[in-house]
Amino acid sequence: MKYAVVIEQGESSYGAYVPDLPGCVAAGETREEAIELIHEAIEFHIQGLKEDGEVIPAPSSSIEIIEVAA
Repeated sequence: MKYAVVIEQGESSYGAYVPDLPGCVAAGETREEAIELIHEAIEFHIQGLKEDGEVIPAPSSSIEIIEVAA
């Protein structure tokens, strides 16, 4: 499965979350670290859902980069 991940740059770190998996978040000092950690978090989150007999949400979010004049 492929899930959309939102990565946000903060003042001193990066945060990442998965809109289709509420509560699935990660933070890292670099963008690369945040991506690595959210990948692990997604796997852990799905494993927990399976163990609890919960439904695994199908990926439904997508992203589009929109360019505007500023």
